[in-house]
Amino acid sequence: MIRSSFGFVASAAFVVAGVAGAAVLVSTPRVSFIRLEATSTAPLAAQPTARHLPTPEPMYAIYMTQCVVGTPTLRDSLVELIDATKLNAVVIDIKDYAGKISFPTDNPALASSVSEKCGADDMKEFIETLHDKGIYVIGRITVFQDPFYTKNHPDRSVQSKSRPGEPWKDYKGLSFVAVNSRPFWDYIVELSKESYALGFDELNYDYVRWPSDGPMSDIVYPTKDHATDLERFFQHLHAQVKPLGVAMSVDLFGMTTTNIDDLNIGQQLERALPYFDYIAPMVYPSHYPKGFLGLGNPNSDPYKVVYHSMSEAVRRTIATSTSIGSFSYTRIPSTSSGQVGTSTPAVYEKPAYPATKMRPWLQDFDYGKDYLPADILAQTKATYDAGLTSWFFWDPANRYTSLRQVLESE
Repeated sequence: MIRSSFGFVASAAFVVAGVAGAAVLVSTPRVSFIRLEATSTAPLAAQPTARHLPTPEPMYAIYMTQCVVGTPTLRDSLVELIDATKLNAVVIDIKDYAGKISFPTDNPALASSVSEKCGADDMKEFIETLHDKGIYVIGRITVFQDPFYTKNHPDRSVQSKSRPGEPWKDYKGLSFVAVNSRPFWDYIVELSKESYALGFDELNYDYVRWPSDGPMSDIVYPTKDHATDLERFFQHLHAQVKPLGVAMSVDLFGMTTTNIDDLNIGQQLERALPYFDYIAPMVYPSHYPKGFLGLGNPNSDPYKVVYHSMSEAVRRTIATSTSIGSFSYTRIPSTSSGQVGTSTPAVYEKPAYPATKMRPWLQDFDYGKDYLPADILAQTKATYDAGLTSWFFWDPANRYTSLRQVLESE
């Protein structure tokens, strides 16, 4: 199957943003891609030695867990699905909910974190195989939810009030690194550089937030301004990783598209926009509260939930002003003298980002009801009707039963 063509305009942008060095354009019958050959002596920890594909437009992706990528029979079934349909991308765990890394590495900052249970010893070769097929490879990094790191560095965790000095735990027994833990930021940067050098085309950052599900009254927060802490992390990550030339995306709660507060987890849409190439709101209808958009059960109308959420995301993305401050935005003067007013609500000037910066995570898992092919179609139609072109589908079990039926019938 011939995938969507990759434009050379995107390829050129990829080179400009990349590591200083020679860019060699390479072609195969399936896809065109760029090989970056580093010639700079700039102090980047992990120079890319692998080839990388430019981001497809439109992009249609499914998620592959850390354990599945390490099981050839299971991962091959997903590759066959991609090969047989219009899918052209896959999201693979680099670091999952346990905090362990899915590929072997000799990097001293990372080697102790390599998973002994799930992962692929042949990750580099597998990525090369996917590239040969024209499949764009996205690496997912679960960031602040990391029980392995907090076990080894409890002082850098979100602390428990009832157990002083110990990590707080959510209802699943998982712990979080404090968002303002700067040593951990550098750990994530090092992992990002290593992953790009291995061949991942895009890095997708998930769990970029303070905790949300658990005994919240038991948390000791080290600071009060959660959104500012998170934006400082975004700023640092972008400054350290983007010069490699890698595409960067971030997963946000679905309600960041409709709320302007930080949802008590630090996430605000406008504060993420300057630092990532793509934003992926997780607009799973099953995860919206009762009464959202007047729906007694948001699961009953996936189209309405996804359409409204992503339409709002587009409106806010292309807007040239916002009430949400960011280090990257300038407050608009509100007085006749040109001074910034203090008695009126703040308004900030922001760039009009392209709508296609938005790529939603959609639902193909049963939660609250069975998700059938009609629900898949409702979500993709809502995405397109909101003016968007691309999407991810999430199924933690990696079955994609309903999505498979829809795609194979097209």
